[in-house]
Parts: sequence; C-alpha cells; structure tokens
Amino acid sequence: MISTNEIRVGSAFMYENAPFIVQRMLGQKGGRAGMVTNLRVKNILTGSTQDLGLDAGEKFDEVELVEKTVALSYVDGDDFHFMDQETYDEVLLTKEDLGDNAGYISPDDEMEIKITYYEDKAVGVKLPVKVTRTITYCEPGVKGDTSGKSLKPATLDTGAEVKVPLFCNIDDRIVIDTRDGSFVERAKD
Repeated sequence: MISTNEIRVGSAFMYENAPFIVQRMLGQKGGRAGMVTNLRVKNILTGSTQDLGLDAGEKFDEVELVEKTVALSYVDGDDFHFMDQETYDEVLLTKEDLGDNAGYISPDDEMEIKITYYEDKAVGVKLPVKVTRTITYCEPGVKGDTSGKSLKPATLDTGAEVKVPLFCNIDDRIVIDTRDGSFVERAKD
C-alpha cells in the first residue's frame, strides 16, 4: 500500500481498478476538508492522461514495475531513443511518456536512467534525484529585489523551464531536484 504523501513522479498505483503512473506533481491545496494533492497521471493500459485530486491519507495498492538500466542514445523530435545496457535493445519512449522528466535528460549526459516496465511495456523512467543542467536564458535579477524568496523563470539547455533565485545568470550550471523540478544549488564543477 502507498499513501498519498508517498506518491512522487514515477510512482505507480491502482486507482478505480486501473494502473496509473504519476507524470507531474501539480501541487497541494489545503482547506476545510483537508489537504488535497493534485497530480497529472497516465493510465498505463490506455495511455490516456488525466488530472487527479487525492485526499491526504488515502491509500492505494502499489503497481509492481520492473526497472532496467538504459542510456539515452538520441532524441528525434518528441521521441527519446534509449539503449538497454544489458541486451543492447532499443527502447522508444515519447515526450508524453516521460512527463516532466523529459526536460532533465540529454544525450550528452552520463547519468544512470532506469526505464520502468509494466507487463513488458515501457511506461516511464526514473532519474537520479539531482541532475545538473545549464541555464541558457533568464532575465537578469534586479539589485535590491530580495525581500523574501524571490524566484524568476529560467530556460535550461534541454528546453525545460524552472524557477531559480535572482542571483542565477545565463551559462550558470545548476542542480535541479527531478522529483519536483525545484532549484537546489549552483553546481560545484
């Protein structure tokens, strides 16, 4: 069993007698009725996506997924081509299959990527918790505009957009948390 507060991007669970995999965390909202976690999920069997609002404390049956280590060979439009490290078979996943994770990987990287399978069908990927990316575009920070935790949008070398602190600039290498897409720190390399 998995509870709502343990669900992350890439988690798979049964909901209304169908297996779902989480593609994006849309946030949490509290209110009189309690905390609600909003998710974008994909039905593993049909391939359709939908947004769900799950109450805190709800429990679901976990779906058993098999993981295999792969390397990203190349990207062709919205298609990501991976190579199984043991059998050297090619595995194709679309940008939609990867969800938010598509913005954190590039063929130039040497990171460990695991593809998750459900009944011998590739359904998603698991990435390391932290990845390092380069900022290709962001607005300059305004001096003195630091009254609190101020963030600005930044475009990464993969095309993904994340929120970064005002002190970040173009060509800075930053560490991103792949679970929620948040800025962690400047890279130390």
